[in-house]
This record gives sequence, C-alpha cells and structure tokens, in this order.
Amino acid sequence: MKIPLRAVEDQVIVITGATSGIGLATARMAAEKGAKIIAVSRNEDALRQLIDELRNHGHTAEWIKADVGQEGAAERIAETAIAAFGGFDTWVNNAAITIFGKAMDVPATDMHRLIDTNFWGVVHGSRTAVNYFKRTGKPGALINVGSIYGSRGANLQSIYSAAKFAVHGWTESLRTELENDRVPVSVSLIHPGRIDTPFNEHAVNYLPKHPAHRGYLYHPEAVADAILHCAAHPRRDMYIGTQAKLLTAASMLAPRLMDKVLAVAMYPTHHDSRPSDPGEDNSLYQPGYGMHEQGTNKGPVKHRSLYVQATKQPWLPVLAVAGLAAAFWKTSRDKRTKPDLRN
Repeated sequence: MKIPLRAVEDQVIVITGATSGIGLATARMAAEKGAKIIAVSRNEDALRQLIDELRNHGHTAEWIKADVGQEGAAERIAETAIAAFGGFDTWVNNAAITIFGKAMDVPATDMHRLIDTNFWGVVHGSRTAVNYFKRTGKPGALINVGSIYGSRGANLQSIYSAAKFAVHGWTESLRTELENDRVPVSVSLIHPGRIDTPFNEHAVNYLPKHPAHRGYLYHPEAVADAILHCAAHPRRDMYIGTQAKLLTAASMLAPRLMDKVLAVAMYPTHHDSRPSDPGEDNSLYQPGYGMHEQGTNKGPVKHRSLYVQATKQPWLPVLAVAGLAAAFWKTSRDKRTKPDLRN
C-alpha cells in the first residue's frame, strides 16, 4: 500500500524528548526545513528556551510539558497539536532514559520507571497517533526511535535493552496490523548506533565510574536526518551508522561469538576515567538539564552517516549488487577466454 506523505516543510511534527540530544536536534532541523513543531518534554524551562529560540529564527512551534510514561499524556499532546495547528502529520516517539548497572544490582523500582518512559511512552504515543490518523482519514507517519540494543542485548544496560526490544516488537506488530487493515500510516523504526548525546549524563548509574561512550560516535543530527527522511518517505527501518547494521547482522549470524565479544568489550568502552556522579543526579524521576544536543563522550564524532545517505537512495543497493554481478561476470569471462600459456 502506497502511503502519500507530505514534504517536511508542509508538516506539523510532534517530537517527544524534544529538549535534549536526538529530540533537540530533530526539532531544530525540522524547523529549519519549514515544519511546524510540537515540542514535548518534562523540562518546562528548556521547552520555553527551545520555543523562544525557534520563534526568534522565524519558525513556528508550540510546546507542552508532559511525562510520556503517564497514561493520558499522549492525548493531551495531540489536543495541543490540534488546538495550535489543526492536527499533525508525523509523531516521533523519541523520549528515553537509561540505567547503567549489572542486571542483578538495579532496583526493580528503577526498572519499572524506565519501562514506563521507554516502552509505555511509545505505546501511548503510537496508539494516540494512529487513532488520530484513523479518525481523520489522513495519511501520516509514526516514527519510533529504537536502539542498537533493541536487537542485541547489552550488558550493563539490561533493562534499557529489554525496553528497546519491546519497542521493536511493538513497532513490528503494529505495522503488520495496520498493513492488514490498510490503514495509511507509515510506521518506521530508527536504529541509532552510538550517538553523542547527554544520554549518559542523564542516566542512573550503579557503576563505580561515570558512563561515557568511548570510540567513534555519530552526532545526533545524523539521527535527525534519518527521522525527517522517514517523515516524508515511508521506510521500514533506518540504521544510523554501519556499526548499528553490522552489530545487528553479526548478532544474528554468530550470536554466541557476540556474547563473548560484548562480555569483554562492553564495560571498558562504556565508562570514563572519572568517578561516578551521585546517584540522585539523573533524569529518571525528574527532568534532566536541557538544551544540549551533545554529551561528554570520548571519541571522534561524525555529523553524517554514509549508511543513512545510502539508505535514503533505494536505488544505490541495486546498483551495488548490479556492479558486483558485472564484476563477477567479467572475471569469470576473462578466466574462460585467457589463453593457456603453460604449453
């Protein structure tokens, strides 16, 4: 079923988790492209700063303070979009938090709280968006931000990984149901790799050292680029970075080997040398600081993902396969026609 989505500049886009990291980069990029923005966050001060910034640059935006993990919050977000702009065209479920710690050490109360935001926030937002599109009969896009750890379990972030696995399963199930019912909603799943956001600074940490990504990372603009492409072009999946695609593929082809690799590699690449911050300095139960796209990770940062750029052009993989086939055919032909000089 072909779903006619509007160009980004003609859209109203709802973005949860809009005052930090990926959500902030997406709000800014979408506004620059001409979209009208409904920014959602728990941090009212940061929301006001963001809306002032966008309006001062001539963009159109509204905000609503909401905790997406609470039932009823998604309906209030939709009502805000309808009151401000008559509705919305794309809904981005981006809000998320994480917990660093061994699976047996993290308190169950913290786990429940994370699930409320990372999983139930996506479910509530998805249901509200789909019901709106069904009720109005207009085509639309639902974009859920998953994770590299939604397809491969991550030690030291066990409950985060479990929640993202649930998001992936929910997204795939919802997509097939809507296709069966021929509901014109494009459902996309975003698979970020390692992204340089304040995610680790906002995390609850039960490790002795401060969490931080070590190694090369992608700027949140690379994720925003993929999100906005999905807003205007129906895409099933978008992987941010070759690392995300390779880890997923390797985990499917050699799961036991990846168990051993990650058991050794995960901890030293997920913390800084400095001691852990106090346990209460996190955004699990209250808003974290806002208006920062990037965090304090260690490593080179890429602003663009070549894998995303290739995915945006569906004919590139076809050309690549055709090129490989032609090269193989030429090599085989050359071998068949090459004269035998052994005599």
